[in-house]
Amino acid sequence: MRGRVRLVGAGVTAGLLAPLAWWAARPDSAGGGSRPVPADLRARDPRATPAACRVYALLAGLENLARRGEPSLTVIGQHVELHNERYNASYGDYRGTKQPGYYYKKAHDITGRFPGFVEVDLGPGYGQPGWAVGEPRSYSRSSWPACRTYWGYTEDAVDLALGVWAGLPRPVDGTYHPSGTHVDCASGTRVSLPQNGGGPAGIVGFSFHQPYPGSTVKGFEQARYQNSPAARDSSWFGRVVSQGTAEHQSLLLDLGYLADHLQYLAEHGVPVLLRPYHEMNARPGHGFWWAGQDPAAYRKLWHVTYDYLVGTRGLHNLLFVWAPGAWEGTFAREPGDYYPGGRYVDVVGVDDYSDTPRRPYRGRRWTEVWYRGLERYDRPRVMAESFYVPLGSAQPRTLSDTPWVLWTVWGQALTYANASSPTGKNTPEDVKATYLSPQVIAGPGASRTGFDWRSLHKP
Repeated sequence: MRGRVRLVGAGVTAGLLAPLAWWAARPDSAGGGSRPVPADLRARDPRATPAACRVYALLAGLENLARRGEPSLTVIGQHVELHNERYNASYGDYRGTKQPGYYYKKAHDITGRFPGFVEVDLGPGYGQPGWAVGEPRSYSRSSWPACRTYWGYTEDAVDLALGVWAGLPRPVDGTYHPSGTHVDCASGTRVSLPQNGGGPAGIVGFSFHQPYPGSTVKGFEQARYQNSPAARDSSWFGRVVSQGTAEHQSLLLDLGYLADHLQYLAEHGVPVLLRPYHEMNARPGHGFWWAGQDPAAYRKLWHVTYDYLVGTRGLHNLLFVWAPGAWEGTFAREPGDYYPGGRYVDVVGVDDYSDTPRRPYRGRRWTEVWYRGLERYDRPRVMAESFYVPLGSAQPRTLSDTPWVLWTVWGQALTYANASSPTGKNTPEDVKATYLSPQVIAGPGASRTGFDWRSLHKP
């Protein structure tokens, strides 16, 4: 907590050139009455790693500035669907498989700056059987995953996460692929992760589109409610969260797969924003297998997951992110009953696919309904998923009106017109307006000023 941050932004530099502890903890009421969020991650996890504490202090500090009505900043993030980049030729802005981390690098190609946050997904697999739970994760030999078809992306996901936190290419430090290049199992060709300057370049997160517990095949389709036992057996979900059942053991097996990767990152000092079981407030019969369920059972699922990862597996490098879908009343409902509680959640967010910059929900300011609705949870607020960058010609004041501490664009939506809104493509001008804004914290790039990511690595 002794490191200092260096940020550049109109009117905010002086206020952020302060020790993180003071910056996050100043007791002023926010915005004339909004309570400050907790400043120290150790209030939730007394054994939280110093790096995880510093990342949380950064987010809490930005949130508390906004709550006090002072100018704040937003970390710009990019979700990376590595399984699609690696294996789905129809994915993205041209036909053909992509180098791993393509959409991480794409932001830099457009703007000269990398994202300040990258989220990768370990859950969906690619329609292949088995997790290989418990096998050694050395990430430096070919015995795992033994080049099983369509599972190599998991190694790239871990490697990219470490490379964003520590830099690519990085010095030989015992970690996987220090050169940033390796031979791809599927094609036999040499592939490489993007080079981002060779030093600390941002913060990282994992989402977990977990196939239903007990599924033989591990793929995105098995994460859907309609393809899970929940669609045919109303008591199935209750057995998943009840100790002693076969379904519960299957849940723990899946969590073991997630924990194996998170543990590797923990051993190399990488804090992770973990976002499991999102969009839980979808109406019954829709969304993922954990969605639209009895709220008490959902909360139990979260608690079981937390207790396994933190208690059983001893992972203290995690920040837990709870992210409902935008509760517009049709696809998703108000999420309050699903909140697992402050003992289990560090950051709250929203997956917003209900409105667009040109057509905000109910004609109000874009994202305002969700931003105000999350305030009561007293946690840093993030835009966890969006098809759109926050700043552009249609909504140039988004981050002034709703200063989310972190904003993540979903995968190919950065440059590709999405199916839900085929005319809603981010233009290069919109992406540049966001990444080059003084209101945004991005990763390294052409500019010599910006956030000093090394400050999160100091003891």
